[in-house]
Amino acid sequence: MAFIDTLKAGQGIGGRTHQPTSVSLFMYNAAIWNPHRIHYDEPYTTGVEHHPGIVIDGPLQGDWLAQVVTGWLDRDAQGGTLIDFEYSNRKASYLGQTLTSGGAIDTVDKATGEVRLVLHVKDEEGDITSPGSALVRFPV
Repeated sequence: MAFIDTLKAGQGIGGRTHQPTSVSLFMYNAAIWNPHRIHYDEPYTTGVEHHPGIVIDGPLQGDWLAQVVTGWLDRDAQGGTLIDFEYSNRKASYLGQTLTSGGAIDTVDKATGEVRLVLHVKDEEGDITSPGSALVRFPV
C-alpha cells in the first residue's frame, strides 16, 4: 500500500507550542535583518506605535507553519515534496502569549499524488492569527 492511500481529509499532521522570548525575537530579527523596533523596543512599541506589547513577527509565524509541513514530511510522510506554501497574518500576537501551530489534511488526490494541507497558528484564545495552506506531492 502506498503512503498516500493511508491519508484522509481531517487527519492531523502535528504541530507545536511556541513561547517566544525577547531574546528569540531579537535573534530572529537579527537573522532576517529586520530593524523594526516593534519587535524589541517596548517603550517605542507601546508609546509610539500603540501596541500593547512587543509584536511577534508575522514572518516568524509563517516559518512555524512551514516547519509544521516539513516536520510532517520528515517524520511521517517521507517521500513527499512541498510544492506550494502560503500564509497570511490576520491578528497581531504579542510577547508573553503562547501560540500553537498545526495543520490537517484538507484533500487527497490519489491520482495525482497531491495532498492539500490547511495550516494555522492559534493564540491562547483559540483565534487563528495566521492561516495557511500547503500542497504536497507524493510519487504515484
